Amino acid sequence: MSSPRYEPVKIGVLYSTTGVTGLIESSQQSATLFAADEINRAGGINGREVQLHVRDPGSVAANYASMAEELIVEKGVRLIMGCYMSSGRKLVIPVVERHNALLFYPTLYEGFEYSRNVFCTGTLPNQTCVPLADYMLEKFGSRVFMIGSDYIYPYETSRIMKDLVFERGGETVGEIYVPLDASEDHYRAIATRIASQSPDFVFSTVVGVGVERLYRSFAKSGLDPSVTPIASVTTSEAEIAAMGAHLGEGHFTSASYFQCVDTAMNRSCLDNYRRFMGGDAVTNMCWEAAYFQMQVLANAMRDVGSDNPVSLLRAIPGMEFDAPQGRIRMDEENHHAYLHTRIGRANATGQFDIVASMPERLRADPFVIVHTPVNDGPSAQGRHTVAGG
Repeated sequence: MSSPRYEPVKIGVLYSTTGVTGLIESSQQSATLFAADEINRAGGINGREVQLHVRDPGSVAANYASMAEELIVEKGVRLIMGCYMSSGRKLVIPVVERHNALLFYPTLYEGFEYSRNVFCTGTLPNQTCVPLADYMLEKFGSRVFMIGSDYIYPYETSRIMKDLVFERGGETVGEIYVPLDASEDHYRAIATRIASQSPDFVFSTVVGVGVERLYRSFAKSGLDPSVTPIASVTTSEAEIAAMGAHLGEGHFTSASYFQCVDTAMNRSCLDNYRRFMGGDAVTNMCWEAAYFQMQVLANAMRDVGSDNPVSLLRAIPGMEFDAPQGRIRMDEENHHAYLHTRIGRANATGQFDIVASMPERLRADPFVIVHTPVNDGPSAQGRHTVAGG
């Protein structure tokens, strides 16, 4: 049943602005606020205002679930944007399923999951790890050291990357997982170990405050990114802005979006976002997913004339949207997104130079059924000369 014509559309927002992942989640919250402002300025949802109910889970997994329950039961929210780490998402899913609400999840994650009550707009390993493995093995060599934060996503993603490296004739020379709040001394010891192993590159799934500690320890240990770079699927412009461009320069990230993406939609979106924020603003892959999923939801609600989850479950699958990264599509079968894959090398300004890109958007494969990307790998067009290649 449709909501009353002029009643606000209630949307819950569960992004941490404090705690170990507060930096990146703050950007997701900002993107959500920005998208809601754009939607309301354009007349809302068929005249209905989007009303955000914002909570800060503090990077504590259990808080995401309890706050989702509170939003649904006490505030009447049926649509929720949020979660970053898989530990939080996995606790929220039973809550939205029990109440037949919807969760929109804009964060890269490990896959191996499906819920009819969840739409995932972040990247999966087949969209980032497969192209990254091909690129790094070709350009730098076959000996890989793996480091990740100690939770579900890094374990599963590194497992997939190990398979990809092995299948391509490579070797994992070391693997370690680090507590989310590990000290810089802890990272310094790991950097020393990495140097002793002499890998060709380091695959990182470190998140949160650990990103700066890893890259700083890497630099202090004398490891040269032109010889032994970090190749990450989690380090974005947000982390580089926080730690300083000099620490990120020369390292690689595989993502669906970088701030430097040269599309008309991205240029327009950046101009509008800077006006919204009142000055310079740094965007990143998680910011972009949080932004476009709000716009996809808004378009679906306009189409069906309702914010009823049952109606939206019929409307969202198959929808397309011109996102800042390029045109995306919500998969009809698995509730994930077709996304554009790029590999970027961080430069001296804190931004990325795109050194490789897939020629077509990639369909999300949550169960990594295929270990090769479409069109046999990154396109040569747009590649830059890479030291060590």
